[in-house]
Amino acid sequence: MKLEQIAIQLYTLRDFCKTTAEYAETLKRVRAIGYQAIQISGVGPIPLADLRSIAHGEGLIICATHESSAMILEDPAQVVDRLAALGCKHTSYPFPSGIDFNSAAHVDALCAKLDKAGEVLRKAGQVLSYHNHAHEFYRTGGRTILESIYARTSPENLQAELDTYWVQAGGGNPVDWCLKLKGRLPVLHLKDYAVAADGKPFFAEVGSGNLDFKAIVAAAETAGCGWFIVEQDTCPGDPFASIELSFDYMTEHLLG
Repeated sequence: MKLEQIAIQLYTLRDFCKTTAEYAETLKRVRAIGYQAIQISGVGPIPLADLRSIAHGEGLIICATHESSAMILEDPAQVVDRLAALGCKHTSYPFPSGIDFNSAAHVDALCAKLDKAGEVLRKAGQVLSYHNHAHEFYRTGGRTILESIYARTSPENLQAELDTYWVQAGGGNPVDWCLKLKGRLPVLHLKDYAVAADGKPFFAEVGSGNLDFKAIVAAAETAGCGWFIVEQDTCPGDPFASIELSFDYMTEHLLG
C-alpha cells in the first residue's frame, strides 16, 4: 500500500459536511492530517461542481462515491453523469434497501439489476462495486448471500468494496475474502473491530481493534486493490482525532 492510495470516507465526517462552507473546512483538516484522497458519501446538498473544485483546491482526489441505492438500480445513467461531474471513476451500491434476503426472488432481482447497472457504468468507463454489511453473510442454499451476489453477476459489471468490520461482524474472515475477490476488489474499506468489556463489538480506529491489518492489506494487494479507504461509522469522540489515529497507524505500519 502506498501513501497516495489511502483515502477517507466522508461518511465518517458527515456531521461536518452539511454545507459548502463546512465541507471546505473539513477538507482542509483532512488534507492537514495527510490524506490525499476522499470518498464522497453522507455530505449535504452541495453542488457537484463545488464538491469537485474544493477537493481539487486542497489537492485531494475524489477516488470514489456512494450513490443512492435506488438511483443505481433504477437510473444508472444519472450515476454516470454524477461521477463524470466529479471526475470520479468508482462508486458503490451502499445498502440493499428493501431487499429480503430470505426471498430468492428478491436476491435474483437485485443481482440482475446490479449487473445491468454495472454494465451501464462500465460502458462509460466507470466501475460499480458492492458494499457489504453483516447481513450478506446470511447463509441460504449452502452459501452466503454475498457469495451468491458475486456468483450471479459478471466481474466486468460488478466489483467489490469489501468492508473489513462488516466481514468480521458477519462471521467471515477479511483476509480470506480479499483473496476470494482477487481481480474484483478495487476498493477496500478499513475499519477495525473491537469488543467492549461487556462483549459488545464497536467500530474502532484502524490498528486499535482486533483485526490483522498487515495480513488484510497484503491479501488486498494480492487481489489487486487500488484504494484503501478509512471509514468509522461512529467514533468515541472527535471524528477528526479518530481518522488521524487511523492514518498514523497506517502510515507507520502498513505502507510498503
